[in-house]
Amino acid sequence: MLRIGDHTLANRVALAPMAGVTDLPFRRLCTRFGAGYAVAEMVTADPTLRTSRKSRLRSRHDGEGEPRAVQIVGGDPALLAAAARHNVALGAQIIDINMGCPAKKVCRKAAGSALLADEALVAEILGAVVAAVDVPVTLKLRTGPTPERRNGVTIARIAEDAGIAALAVHGRSRACAFAGEAEYDTIAAMVAATSIPVWANGDIGSPTKAAAVLAHTGAAGVMIGRAAQGRPWLCGQIAAHLAGDPVPADPDHDTQLTVLREHLAALHVFYGDFLGPRIARKHVGWYLSAAAVGDDTRRRFNRLETPAEQLDFLADLATRQPTQDLAA
Repeated sequence: MLRIGDHTLANRVALAPMAGVTDLPFRRLCTRFGAGYAVAEMVTADPTLRTSRKSRLRSRHDGEGEPRAVQIVGGDPALLAAAARHNVALGAQIIDINMGCPAKKVCRKAAGSALLADEALVAEILGAVVAAVDVPVTLKLRTGPTPERRNGVTIARIAEDAGIAALAVHGRSRACAFAGEAEYDTIAAMVAATSIPVWANGDIGSPTKAAAVLAHTGAAGVMIGRAAQGRPWLCGQIAAHLAGDPVPADPDHDTQLTVLREHLAALHVFYGDFLGPRIARKHVGWYLSAAAVGDDTRRRFNRLETPAEQLDFLADLATRQPTQDLAA
Protein backbone atom coordinates (compact mmCIF):
# COMPACT_ATOMS: atom_id res chain seq x y z
CA MET A 1 0.00 0.00 0.00
CA LEU A 2 1.06 3.57 -0.60
CA ARG A 3 1.70 5.60 2.55
CA ILE A 4 2.09 9.36 2.93
CA GLY A 5 3.39 10.04 6.40
CA ASP A 6 0.99 8.31 8.77
CA HIS A 7 -1.71 8.01 6.12
CA THR A 8 -2.25 4.72 4.31
CA LEU A 9 -4.04 5.37 1.03
CA ALA A 10 -6.83 3.14 -0.24
CA ASN A 11 -4.95 2.36 -3.45
CA ARG A 12 -2.20 3.64 -5.76
CA VAL A 13 -4.38 5.91 -7.90
CA ALA A 14 -4.65 9.61 -7.10
CA LEU A 15 -6.77 12.36 -8.58
CA ALA A 16 -4.53 15.29 -9.56
CA PRO A 17 -5.25 18.81 -8.31
CA MET A 18 -6.70 20.81 -11.20
CA ALA A 19 -7.72 24.44 -10.79
CA GLY A 20 -11.35 24.90 -11.70
CA VAL A 21 -11.96 21.14 -11.79
CA THR A 22 -11.17 19.25 -8.58
CA ASP A 23 -13.57 21.12 -6.35
CA LEU A 24 -15.24 19.39 -3.42
CA PRO A 25 -18.17 17.92 -5.42
CA PHE A 26 -15.83 16.40 -8.04
CA ARG A 27 -13.38 15.03 -5.45
CA ARG A 28 -16.24 13.36 -3.58
CA LEU A 29 -17.48 11.80 -6.81
CA CYS A 30 -14.08 10.47 -7.90
CA THR A 31 -13.33 8.96 -4.49
CA ARG A 32 -16.80 7.41 -4.46
CA PHE A 33 -15.90 5.66 -7.70
CA GLY A 34 -12.57 4.43 -6.37
CA ALA A 35 -9.85 7.10 -6.42
CA GLY A 36 -7.53 6.31 -3.53
CA TYR A 37 -6.54 9.91 -2.94
CA ALA A 38 -7.67 13.32 -4.19
CA VAL A 39 -5.92 16.67 -3.90
CA ALA A 40 -7.92 19.88 -3.74
CA GLU A 41 -7.53 22.77 -6.17
CA MET A 42 -4.56 25.04 -5.56
CA VAL A 43 -5.05 27.94 -3.17
CA THR A 44 -2.87 31.01 -3.23
CA ALA A 45 -0.35 31.74 -0.51
CA ASP A 46 -1.26 35.44 -0.73
CA PRO A 47 -2.81 36.20 2.70
CA THR A 48 -4.84 39.10 1.30
CA LEU A 49 -6.89 36.61 -0.75
CA ARG A 50 -7.67 34.11 2.01
CA THR A 51 -11.18 35.43 2.50
CA SER A 52 -12.02 35.67 -1.20
CA ARG A 53 -14.92 33.56 -2.41
CA LYS A 54 -12.61 31.42 -4.54
CA SER A 55 -10.24 30.67 -1.65
CA ARG A 56 -13.09 29.92 0.74
CA LEU A 57 -14.68 27.46 -1.69
CA ARG A 58 -11.37 25.78 -2.43
CA SER A 59 -10.71 25.35 1.29
CA ARG A 60 -13.89 23.41 2.05
CA HIS A 61 -13.66 19.76 3.07
CA ASP A 62 -17.09 19.03 4.58
CA GLY A 63 -18.09 15.44 3.97
CA GLU A 64 -14.76 14.63 2.35
CA GLY A 65 -12.85 11.46 3.11
CA GLU A 66 -9.38 11.35 4.59
CA PRO A 67 -6.64 12.27 4.15
CA ARG A 68 -7.65 15.79 3.19
CA ALA A 69 -4.97 17.29 0.94
CA VAL A 70 -4.65 20.96 -0.01
CA GLN A 71 -2.31 22.35 -2.63
CA ILE A 72 -0.73 25.76 -2.07
CA VAL A 73 0.86 27.97 -4.72
CA GLY A 74 3.23 30.90 -4.51
CA GLY A 75 6.88 31.88 -4.72
CA ASP A 76 7.74 33.30 -1.30
CA PRO A 77 8.98 30.79 1.31
CA ALA A 78 7.58 32.71 4.29
CA LEU A 79 4.17 33.21 2.69
CA LEU A 80 3.99 29.55 1.65
CA ALA A 81 4.90 28.46 5.18
CA ALA A 82 2.16 30.70 6.59
CA ALA A 83 -0.31 29.37 4.01
CA ALA A 84 0.54 25.82 5.04
CA ARG A 85 -0.14 26.60 8.70
CA HIS A 86 -3.39 28.37 7.79
CA ASN A 87 -4.70 25.43 5.76
CA VAL A 88 -3.73 22.89 8.41
CA ALA A 89 -5.75 24.96 10.88
CA LEU A 90 -8.69 24.67 8.46
CA GLY A 91 -8.43 20.87 8.40
CA ALA A 92 -5.80 19.97 5.81
CA GLN A 93 -4.02 16.72 6.70
CA ILE A 94 -1.50 16.89 3.85
CA ILE A 95 -0.02 20.00 2.26
CA ASP A 96 0.98 19.81 -1.40
CA ILE A 97 3.20 22.46 -2.99
CA ASN A 98 2.54 23.44 -6.59
CA MET A 99 5.64 23.52 -8.78
CA GLY A 100 3.87 22.03 -11.76
CA CYS A 101 1.37 24.56 -13.08
CA PRO A 102 2.54 25.95 -16.45
CA ALA A 103 -0.16 28.64 -16.71
CA LYS A 104 1.26 32.02 -17.67
CA LYS A 105 -0.66 33.89 -14.97
CA VAL A 106 0.95 31.64 -12.35
CA CYS A 107 4.44 31.55 -13.83
CA ARG A 108 4.47 35.35 -14.28
CA LYS A 109 4.42 35.56 -10.48
CA ALA A 110 7.46 33.25 -10.24
CA ALA A 111 5.27 30.43 -8.93
CA GLY A 112 4.16 27.02 -10.18
CA SER A 113 6.57 25.39 -12.62
CA ALA A 114 8.54 28.65 -13.00
CA LEU A 115 10.19 27.80 -9.67
CA LEU A 116 11.99 24.81 -11.20
CA ALA A 117 14.50 27.17 -12.81
CA ASP A 118 15.73 28.32 -9.38
CA GLU A 119 16.94 25.28 -7.44
CA ALA A 120 18.12 27.34 -4.47
CA LEU A 121 14.67 28.89 -4.08
CA VAL A 122 13.07 25.46 -4.40
CA ALA A 123 15.18 24.23 -1.49
CA GLU A 124 14.30 27.29 0.59
CA ILE A 125 10.57 26.92 -0.06
CA LEU A 126 10.47 23.20 0.68
CA GLY A 127 12.48 23.59 3.88
CA ALA A 128 10.28 26.44 5.10
CA VAL A 129 7.00 24.63 4.48
CA VAL A 130 8.13 21.31 5.97
CA ALA A 131 9.33 23.12 9.10
CA ALA A 132 6.09 25.09 9.40
CA VAL A 133 3.63 22.20 9.85
CA ASP A 134 3.35 18.84 11.57
CA VAL A 135 1.56 17.15 8.65
CA PRO A 136 3.19 15.52 5.61
CA VAL A 137 4.21 17.88 2.81
CA THR A 138 4.24 16.67 -0.79
CA LEU A 139 5.40 18.26 -4.05
CA LYS A 140 3.76 18.35 -7.48
CA LEU A 141 6.23 19.24 -10.22
CA ARG A 142 7.28 18.81 -13.83
CA THR A 143 10.46 17.37 -15.26
CA GLY A 144 12.18 20.75 -15.51
CA PRO A 145 11.95 24.23 -17.04
CA THR A 146 12.54 23.04 -20.63
CA PRO A 147 13.14 19.75 -22.44
CA GLU A 148 16.82 20.74 -22.67
CA ARG A 149 17.00 21.36 -18.93
CA ARG A 150 15.26 18.47 -17.27
CA ASN A 151 16.50 18.94 -13.72
CA GLY A 152 13.82 16.73 -12.17
CA VAL A 153 16.35 14.39 -10.59
CA THR A 154 18.12 17.28 -8.86
CA ILE A 155 14.81 18.70 -7.63
CA ALA A 156 13.72 15.26 -6.40
CA ARG A 157 16.89 14.93 -4.34
CA ILE A 158 16.43 18.44 -2.94
CA ALA A 159 12.85 17.51 -2.02
CA GLU A 160 13.84 14.32 -0.23
CA ASP A 161 16.60 16.11 1.69
CA ALA A 162 14.07 18.78 2.74
CA GLY A 163 11.69 16.19 4.20
CA ILE A 164 9.11 16.05 1.43
CA ALA A 165 6.95 12.95 1.93
CA ALA A 166 6.06 12.21 -1.71
CA LEU A 167 6.35 13.56 -5.25
CA ALA A 168 3.88 13.72 -8.12
CA VAL A 169 5.65 14.27 -11.43
CA HIS A 170 4.02 15.34 -14.69
CA GLY A 171 6.08 14.00 -17.57
CA ARG A 172 6.47 17.32 -19.37
CA SER A 173 8.61 20.39 -18.81
CA ARG A 174 7.21 23.82 -18.03
CA ALA A 175 7.90 24.93 -21.61
CA CYS A 176 5.89 22.01 -23.02
CA ALA A 177 2.71 23.04 -21.19
CA PHE A 178 0.34 20.29 -22.41
CA ALA A 179 1.70 19.97 -25.95
CA GLY A 180 3.19 16.81 -27.37
CA GLU A 181 3.38 13.56 -25.45
CA ALA A 182 4.44 13.03 -21.86
CA GLU A 183 7.80 11.33 -21.38
CA TYR A 184 8.45 8.95 -18.53
CA ASP A 185 12.22 8.42 -18.62
CA THR A 186 12.79 11.43 -16.36
CA ILE A 187 10.18 10.14 -13.93
CA ALA A 188 11.95 6.76 -13.87
CA ALA A 189 15.24 8.51 -13.10
CA MET A 190 13.60 10.49 -10.27
CA VAL A 191 12.18 7.27 -8.81
CA ALA A 192 15.61 5.65 -8.94
CA ALA A 193 17.27 8.67 -7.33
CA THR A 194 15.01 8.85 -4.25
CA SER A 195 13.41 6.62 -1.66
CA ILE A 196 10.14 8.55 -1.23
CA PRO A 197 6.92 7.60 -3.05
CA VAL A 198 6.47 9.04 -6.53
CA TRP A 199 3.24 9.30 -8.51
CA ALA A 200 3.66 9.29 -12.28
CA ASN A 201 1.38 11.78 -14.03
CA GLY A 202 0.65 12.81 -17.60
CA ASP A 203 -1.32 11.27 -20.48
CA ILE A 204 -2.58 8.34 -18.41
CA GLY A 205 -6.10 7.70 -19.68
CA SER A 206 -6.69 3.96 -19.34
CA PRO A 207 -5.95 1.06 -16.99
CA THR A 208 -3.50 -0.52 -19.44
CA LYS A 209 -1.61 2.77 -19.93
CA ALA A 210 -1.36 3.17 -16.16
CA ALA A 211 0.12 -0.31 -15.78
CA ALA A 212 2.60 0.36 -18.59
CA VAL A 213 3.72 3.64 -17.03
CA LEU A 214 4.22 2.00 -13.64
CA ALA A 215 6.23 -0.79 -15.24
CA HIS A 216 8.41 1.73 -17.10
CA THR A 217 8.99 4.14 -14.21
CA GLY A 218 8.88 1.98 -11.10
CA ALA A 219 6.65 4.67 -9.55
CA ALA A 220 4.62 3.92 -6.44
CA GLY A 221 1.39 5.02 -8.10
CA VAL A 222 -0.24 7.07 -10.83
CA MET A 223 -1.95 10.43 -10.65
CA ILE A 224 -4.80 11.05 -13.08
CA GLY A 225 -5.57 14.54 -14.31
CA ARG A 226 -7.40 15.62 -17.47
CA ALA A 227 -8.40 12.04 -18.38
CA ALA A 228 -10.77 12.00 -15.38
CA GLN A 229 -12.75 14.98 -16.65
CA GLY A 230 -16.17 13.61 -17.55
CA ARG A 231 -15.04 10.15 -16.38
CA PRO A 232 -15.07 10.17 -12.55
CA TRP A 233 -15.05 6.36 -12.60
CA LEU A 234 -11.67 6.19 -14.39
CA CYS A 235 -9.52 6.27 -11.25
CA GLY A 236 -11.43 3.32 -9.81
CA GLN A 237 -11.10 1.37 -13.05
CA ILE A 238 -7.34 1.93 -13.02
CA ALA A 239 -7.10 0.97 -9.35
CA ALA A 240 -8.93 -2.30 -10.01
CA HIS A 241 -6.61 -3.18 -12.89
CA LEU A 242 -3.48 -2.43 -10.87
CA ALA A 243 -4.79 -4.60 -8.04
CA GLY A 244 -5.38 -7.50 -10.42
CA ASP A 245 -9.15 -7.28 -10.03
CA PRO A 246 -11.76 -7.24 -12.83
CA VAL A 247 -12.02 -3.76 -14.30
CA PRO A 248 -15.52 -2.32 -13.97
CA ALA A 249 -17.05 -1.36 -17.29
CA ASP A 250 -17.98 2.24 -17.95
CA PRO A 251 -21.41 2.92 -16.46
CA ASP A 252 -24.25 2.42 -18.92
CA HIS A 253 -26.18 5.30 -20.51
CA ASP A 254 -28.78 5.56 -17.74
CA THR A 255 -26.23 5.34 -14.94
CA GLN A 256 -24.00 7.98 -16.48
CA LEU A 257 -26.92 10.38 -16.75
CA THR A 258 -27.89 9.65 -13.14
CA VAL A 259 -24.32 10.38 -12.02
CA LEU A 260 -24.29 13.54 -14.10
CA ARG A 261 -27.55 14.78 -12.59
CA GLU A 262 -26.19 14.10 -9.09
CA HIS A 263 -23.00 15.95 -9.95
CA LEU A 264 -24.90 18.95 -11.28
CA ALA A 265 -27.15 19.12 -8.24
CA ALA A 266 -24.08 19.09 -6.00
CA LEU A 267 -22.47 21.88 -8.03
CA HIS A 268 -25.65 23.97 -7.80
CA VAL A 269 -25.70 23.61 -4.01
CA PHE A 270 -21.96 24.20 -3.64
CA TYR A 271 -21.68 27.30 -5.85
CA GLY A 272 -25.20 28.68 -5.71
CA ASP A 273 -27.86 29.33 -8.34
CA PHE A 274 -25.82 31.82 -10.37
CA LEU A 275 -22.28 30.40 -10.40
CA GLY A 276 -23.34 26.75 -10.12
CA PRO A 277 -24.89 26.47 -13.61
CA ARG A 278 -21.87 28.18 -15.13
CA ILE A 279 -19.40 25.83 -13.46
CA ALA A 280 -21.63 22.92 -14.48
CA ARG A 281 -21.32 23.72 -18.18
CA LYS A 282 -17.72 22.58 -18.50
CA HIS A 283 -18.34 19.38 -16.53
CA VAL A 284 -21.36 18.52 -18.67
CA GLY A 285 -19.31 19.26 -21.77
CA TRP A 286 -16.68 16.75 -20.65
CA TYR A 287 -19.27 14.07 -19.87
CA LEU A 288 -21.05 14.50 -23.18
CA SER A 289 -17.81 14.64 -25.13
CA ALA A 290 -16.62 11.41 -23.48
CA ALA A 291 -19.97 9.86 -24.40
CA ALA A 292 -19.58 11.06 -28.03
CA VAL A 293 -22.69 13.21 -27.79
CA GLY A 294 -23.13 15.76 -30.60
CA ASP A 295 -21.80 19.31 -30.39
CA ASP A 296 -25.28 20.75 -30.86
CA THR A 297 -26.45 19.13 -27.63
CA ARG A 298 -23.55 20.68 -25.74
CA ARG A 299 -24.23 24.09 -27.27
CA ARG A 300 -27.90 23.94 -26.30
CA PHE A 301 -26.98 23.00 -22.74
CA ASN A 302 -24.54 25.91 -22.51
CA ARG A 303 -27.34 28.36 -23.20
CA LEU A 304 -29.25 27.29 -20.09
CA GLU A 305 -29.10 29.71 -17.17
CA THR A 306 -30.78 28.10 -14.15
CA PRO A 307 -30.33 24.89 -12.16
CA ALA A 308 -33.89 23.81 -13.00
CA GLU A 309 -33.33 24.27 -16.74
CA GLN A 310 -30.13 22.23 -16.63
CA LEU A 311 -31.65 19.38 -14.65
CA ASP A 312 -34.74 19.31 -16.89
CA PHE A 313 -32.45 19.12 -19.94
CA LEU A 314 -30.67 16.07 -18.51
CA ALA A 315 -34.00 14.49 -17.58
CA ASP A 316 -35.00 14.77 -21.23
CA LEU A 317 -31.75 13.13 -22.34
CA ALA A 318 -32.46 10.30 -19.93
CA THR A 319 -35.68 9.45 -21.77
CA ARG A 320 -33.75 8.69 -24.97
CA GLN A 321 -32.11 5.44 -25.85
CA PRO A 322 -28.31 5.24 -26.14
CA THR A 323 -28.63 4.45 -29.84
CA GLN A 324 -30.66 7.59 -30.53
CA ASP A 325 -29.05 10.71 -31.90
CA LEU A 326 -28.76 12.74 -28.73
CA ALA A 327 -27.94 15.84 -30.74
CA ALA A 328 -31.44 15.84 -32.25
